[in-house]
Amino acid sequence: LLWMNWELGLVTLLTVPAIGLVLAQFARNIRPMFGIIQKKLGGLNSILQENLAGIRVVKAFARSGFEEDRFEKANTDYKETNLDFVRAASASFPLIFLFSNFGTILILGYGGFQVIGNRLSVGELVAFNTYLMFLVQPMMTIGFVSSIVIRAGVSAERIFEVLDAANAVVDNPNARTLPPVVGRVEFENVRFRYVGQEQDVLAGVSFIAEPGQTVAILGSTGSGKSTIINLLPRFYDVTDGRVLVDGQDVREVTLDSLRSQIGIVLQETTLFSGTIRDNIAYGRPDATDEEVLAAAKAAQAHNFILEQPKGYETEVGERGVGLSGGQKQRVAIARALLLDPRILILDDSTSAVDAETEYQIQQALDKLMVGRTSFVIAQRISTVRNAGLVLVLDKGRIAASGTHESLMMDSPLYAEIVQSQLRQDTDAKGQVIEQEAGELSTI
Repeated sequence: LLWMNWELGLVTLLTVPAIGLVLAQFARNIRPMFGIIQKKLGGLNSILQENLAGIRVVKAFARSGFEEDRFEKANTDYKETNLDFVRAASASFPLIFLFSNFGTILILGYGGFQVIGNRLSVGELVAFNTYLMFLVQPMMTIGFVSSIVIRAGVSAERIFEVLDAANAVVDNPNARTLPPVVGRVEFENVRFRYVGQEQDVLAGVSFIAEPGQTVAILGSTGSGKSTIINLLPRFYDVTDGRVLVDGQDVREVTLDSLRSQIGIVLQETTLFSGTIRDNIAYGRPDATDEEVLAAAKAAQAHNFILEQPKGYETEVGERGVGLSGGQKQRVAIARALLLDPRILILDDSTSAVDAETEYQIQQALDKLMVGRTSFVIAQRISTVRNAGLVLVLDKGRIAASGTHESLMMDSPLYAEIVQSQLRQDTDAKGQVIEQEAGELSTI
């Protein structure tokens, strides 16, 4: 345009700063809005996800109306925030349109003046104005695109906040591969506290689990039972002290080589969308059908799997919604056993099954634990009375340790736990366990 007529070109440039100012102010106004919009959308999605996941609880407690109101409030809040953005955009876009077309008015006015003075032909003015119109639409588009770019930038920032978050536990630069382990586990004066807390969850915990030994961990809620098993596969790192596997500090070996030798059944069972077979073979996708079948039988899962519509190819649904709590627990146990680990962690792994099923699972586990260092966390005494080592935790410390028989004689805290369980614990036939009651009478 400057080459065609530098005077008209300069007139055209007069509107550019005005458009730039409008765009800059628009960006300053809407950027914070998009951050708020994204947060409110996240809150809205969280409410929706909670309600879908906990729909039975909502119905059971007759809270449907409350949850509808909560969702409606969050949805309205999200809508109002979006309307604030629309209002800001509705004020900015017309200004951009105005200044873009104001340039055309200036060109026609000043160009017409030049045509009258015979300094510019009508054809040149028409050509210049035509070229200018080709620029007006992109200038207007910039306003629309800028809002999209800003919104994408805010969304990207939230994504990168998650992606760039530092992992609490990573491989050390000089970490080495842990060779196949025998299974000796030692906690050496271990202390642990969660980030941001002042009080230790574990305080000076020390014990040794010999290869092939079953270690039962008991204690009240919050005593540190789950923390102990979280430190072994390095879900967290100790605050002080050491956790040793076959004499090697777990912080000095790679995470993959450590965790691949530990089978875990967590208290909260997690299954993935897919078939029952896929979930059992999750840790070993290359496992044969015979190996999957053997693991399922060992976990007392085979019979109920055969009762499913498609057997092992039955879809379990999201988070295993198609299975009962006990069935999911047994699939999780089979998943851990398929790894054939030297170290086995069972975190309240029979808490979701009835007494008869627990007895069946325990019989299978008693055989499978042979040759494996096993850690069992459970509230039921029946699952731990045959352990080689029992740890009784109290407020993050080992209050007592030993065998079931020795603790029944020497530990009032353990005896109290047993006595509490004896009021509820029954064997598979529904009779009170007389043996435990007889032991209590000798205390």
